[in-house]
Amino acid sequence: MTIADEKDGIVWGLFKLPFRNSQSTTTSRSSSHNTLHYRSQQHQSLGITSLDDGSVPRSNSSSSVSSVVRSLLPARRRLKLDPSNKLYFPYEPGKQVRSAIKIKNSSKSHVAFKFQTTAPKSCFMRPPGAILAPGESIIATVFKFVEHPENNEKTMDQKSRVKFKIMSLKVKGPMDYVPELFEEQKDQVAVEQILPVIFLNVERPSPTLEKLKRQLAEADAALEERKKPVEDTGPKIIGEGLVIDEWKERRERYLARQQVEGGGETV
Repeated sequence: MTIADEKDGIVWGLFKLPFRNSQSTTTSRSSSHNTLHYRSQQHQSLGITSLDDGSVPRSNSSSSVSSVVRSLLPARRRLKLDPSNKLYFPYEPGKQVRSAIKIKNSSKSHVAFKFQTTAPKSCFMRPPGAILAPGESIIATVFKFVEHPENNEKTMDQKSRVKFKIMSLKVKGPMDYVPELFEEQKDQVAVEQILPVIFLNVERPSPTLEKLKRQLAEADAALEERKKPVEDTGPKIIGEGLVIDEWKERRERYLARQQVEGGGETV
């Protein structure tokens, strides 16, 4: 019998005791005292010494309750997604179309995220993963090839079988992103959201379609900004050859002026 079972036995035993007369009460108290004394010896043999009036240890009880509460509560999300639960694509059969999703680190730690899809042959993500500082956000672009419908079936505005999964991992600080992080720390990986694919009719304007276009434009602008070379704003150092040439030019001008002023005398 484990300690947890014994703790349950103590609690239920106390609530089930009949309080009919003083004799039964005295007997029950004596029996409870003997039982608790025996179990106290068991706790001491196991290295558990913090007891309160013969009851179960406070630390073990509180830790057990905390673990149960944590298991019942939903996992706290590290990322905020926009859109939050779907990926929208323009419906253009036979073409490669794009979707966009804004990913923001809503936690107080650096977080790595990673994309996965059920259709890796027809879909890919840019970037497929990254590390975000607290409060940092990025707009990821998702590419998908749209197959022609079979038997002229209409699939616009309907869910596709393709799904995407975004996973997160808390990391110690700023570092280079590598996919192996998620393999090395599998037990710390959390599934943030599973996103089904929704097709949008490009011939029928809608707020969702307009929002998708804006996000794609922001993603393209951010990509172009990252491609720009970093400007060197530090002090410019003149090379040795340029300094010598400039000194020679000044020396020649000085000598020419002296010759004019001195009537042809040289210095």
